[in-house]
Order: sequence, then C-alpha cells, then structure tokens
Amino acid sequence: MRGKSEGRKPKAEGRPKPELRMAPVLFGLLSAFGLRISDFRRRRPMLLMTFALAAAAAAGCRRDMFHQPYSKPLEPSDFFRDNHMASRPLVPHTIARGHLDADEPFYTGKIGTNLVETFPFAITREVLQRGQERFDIYCSPCHGRTGTGNGMIVQRGFPPPPSYHIDRLRQAPVGHFFDVITQGYGIMYSYAARVEPADRWAIAAYIRALQKSHDATLAQVPPGERAKLEEQR
Repeated sequence: MRGKSEGRKPKAEGRPKPELRMAPVLFGLLSAFGLRISDFRRRRPMLLMTFALAAAAAAGCRRDMFHQPYSKPLEPSDFFRDNHMASRPLVPHTIARGHLDADEPFYTGKIGTNLVETFPFAITREVLQRGQERFDIYCSPCHGRTGTGNGMIVQRGFPPPPSYHIDRLRQAPVGHFFDVITQGYGIMYSYAARVEPADRWAIAAYIRALQKSHDATLAQVPPGERAKLEEQR
C-alpha cells in the first residue's frame, strides 16, 4: 500500500497568484502614502477591500460621461430663473430661418388690422381641388361636406358651428376665413400648426365656391357641365 505522500502530485509551477502580482502595485501605493510594508502585511485584507471599493467608485465616476443629464424642451426647470423652463425663450425681434413672412396679407390675411377682401394669388382649378381636399380633412368633421355645419362630430353631440351660407359669412371678407383658421374662433382651436398658409387660402377659396354653389341655378352652369347635370336628374 502506497504512502499518502506517494499519491500526491507535485504542485505545477505556473503563474503567481493574482494577489502576488498586484503586490508591487500595492506596495508602491502604500509607499506613496507613507505606509510601510509591515503595515500592509498586518492589514492586507482591509486594505485590499479598501482599494477594491476605491476602484469601483472610480469606475462609477465615469457614468455621467456616458449618461449625461438632459432636459426636454419646455420642461419645468429652476436652472433659468427668468422663465423657469429648460429651454430659453425666443429673443425678441428674431426670425427663424425660412420664416421671414414679409408678405403680410399672405401670412396674416390682413393689411394692418383690416381683413383683406381679395385673395393674395390667382385661384385656379388646382387651388380649388387642393382646398377641397384640405377642407374634407380638417373642416368637414364639424362643418360638413357642404358647409352647413352638420358634420359627423356635430351629429354625435358637439356644438354646431354656423353655416357658411348665412348672410353674415357670405358677406364676410375672405381674410376672415384665413384668420379664423389661423387664430381659431370660439371653441374652434387654431389650425396654424396643421395647415400651411397656402392651404388656408385654398380652403378659403373652396368655402367661397361652396357659398356660390349653394344658391346657384342650373342656368349659371357652363353648357358642357350643364348637360352632365341634366343627365343625372
């Protein structure tokens, strides 16, 4: 029977243990702080734990570099005391690039404080078709397809808007419709952010077409179109 010593394998010579490889680095750090090696030997576990915590804290200090704090536009913030918002207010008399808007009648529907009486550009068939398309999207849910104020939302209980065919709106200047789309009116909110100025004029032109067609007679229809209408009767 072999002795216990014969069954044991000699230890393989390999790399030194990790703590031994770190020893020169730790000794250098201790010397830099005025400590002796004997102090390290007595307090090695505590010092190793201290350096491990310090290394973890040092790694955590880089977190803000990868995940920098930020604020959303118009979010409440106490950083700026003048407006208490994360974003800065517009500087007075500044103009955004591409928004000079120097043509006052086109962009406001007014000349000074007076509503314009005429359109700022020629109204063509294409403009009316564009106006009908925009009207059906944005206006017809309340005003109805024919402008009588009985759109689907009204049929479901929403307060009805006035008909475009009453005398007050038939006699209103075209700038009135552009201004209402831009600024809103009563319970109608502004559509300036949804409908561009050119499309607002196209909608106003289509409203005028609806008003004219509401009380039109067959004799006022061009002969070519009149024949088509007579066939449909």
